[in-house]
Amino acid sequence: MTVRRVVPNLVSGAAQENQEFYGLLGFEEVMNHGWIVTLASPSSPAAQISLMTEDRTAPVNPDLSIEVDDVDAAYAVMRENGAEIVHPLQDEEWGVRRFFVRDPGGRVVNVLGHR
Repeated sequence: MTVRRVVPNLVSGAAQENQEFYGLLGFEEVMNHGWIVTLASPSSPAAQISLMTEDRTAPVNPDLSIEVDDVDAAYAVMRENGAEIVHPLQDEEWGVRRFFVRDPGGRVVNVLGHR
C-alpha cells in the first residue's frame, strides 16, 4: 500500500474567508462540492488543504484525509489490528471509496482511494 497524499481537513463556518486567506499563500481551488472545498498549490499539486462545513455522508468530520493506492487493503489492515472504524468502507458519489478510522490520539482519519 502506498500513500499518495495527506490533506488536513479544516472545519470552518468561514470557508470563503479561509479560501481567500490561503489564496494569499498561493493555494487555488481544485475541488468544490459545496460542503467541502479543496485548495492546492499549482507548483506542487499534492500540497493541499480542505475546508469543510460538515461531512455530508459521514457521522463525524475527519481531521485529515490520507489517499492510498489500495483503500480496501488499508481497511483490512485497520480492522485486523483492532482500529476503531468510525465510518464504514463505502463508495461515494464523487468518485472515491473511503472509510474513517480513529487514531490513538482521538483524531478521525478519512482513508480514501479514487475509483
